[in-house]
Amino acid sequence: MSRNISGLNGIEGKTPFLIGVSGGTASGKTTVCNRIMEKLGQVDMDQTERKVVCISQDSFYRNLTPAEIILAEKGQFNFDHPEAFDNDLIFSTLSDILAGIKCQVPTYDYCTHSRVQGQSITIYPADVVLFEGILVFYVAKIRDLFHMKLFVDTDSDTRLARRVARDIKERGRDLNSVLNQYMNNVKPAFEEFGLPTKKFADIIIPRGADNSVAIDLIVHHIWDILHLKKMNGAEMTPASIQHPYLHRRRISQSPDTISR
Repeated sequence: MSRNISGLNGIEGKTPFLIGVSGGTASGKTTVCNRIMEKLGQVDMDQTERKVVCISQDSFYRNLTPAEIILAEKGQFNFDHPEAFDNDLIFSTLSDILAGIKCQVPTYDYCTHSRVQGQSITIYPADVVLFEGILVFYVAKIRDLFHMKLFVDTDSDTRLARRVARDIKERGRDLNSVLNQYMNNVKPAFEEFGLPTKKFADIIIPRGADNSVAIDLIVHHIWDILHLKKMNGAEMTPASIQHPYLHRRRISQSPDTISR
C-alpha cells in the first residue's frame, strides 16, 4: 500500500505529527522509518519539499570529555546509556519542530566519536516527523512530545548479527571490539534502560520492517490523521490525539502482526 500526501505541507507554524520509533540496537528502526517514507511517497523528494522527515537520536550524542574519548577508542564508553545523549538539545529541537520552526541537527561521526564541527542537517517544517533511536522514550519530557510511539521488537540474535555486520562495515570496528561492547554495554543497557520503555509504546511491531501488514496499518493511520487535520484545520497536540483510528479490532484479530 502506498499513499501520497502531496499538498499537505507549505504552512510554516503548523504542528507536525511527531512519531517516536524505539527498539533495541539494530532492531530495524531506521528501516521501518524508511518503509513509512516510501509508502507515503517521500523518498525521492528534495528535503526542502518533503512532507515526511526522519531524524536519528544518534545525531544527538553529546560531546565527550578527553577521558571519555580515550574510553570510546577502547570500546569501553557506554553509548547506550541515557547520559550519552544531549537530551536537553533533543527536547529543544523537537519543541522547535513542533512549533514549525526550521532547525539544525548535529552531524555525528562514529569513527571519531564526536560531532562534525561546522556541519549540520537542516530540518524543514514537515507534516510528519519520525524520530528514531534506542532511548527516545526514556526521558519523560521527550516521550510526552510524541503523538504516536512505535516500538520495533526484533529478537536479540538477529539484532546482534546485524550489529556486528553494521559496525564492521560502516563504523570501522573489528569483531572482538563489537562483541565486547555488545556484551559489556549494549545488552545490559538495553535490558536496564531500553526494554522497560516498551510499555510506553502505542504500537509494538514484531519482526520490524519484515512486518509489512503492521507498517501498512501505521501508514494508513498517519494518512488518515493528516487528511483529517487538513479538512478540519485543527492543530495537533499529543494530549488531543487519542488515536481513534488505530484499528484496534483489526489489530486484536491479528496478534502476530501488532501487539499492544
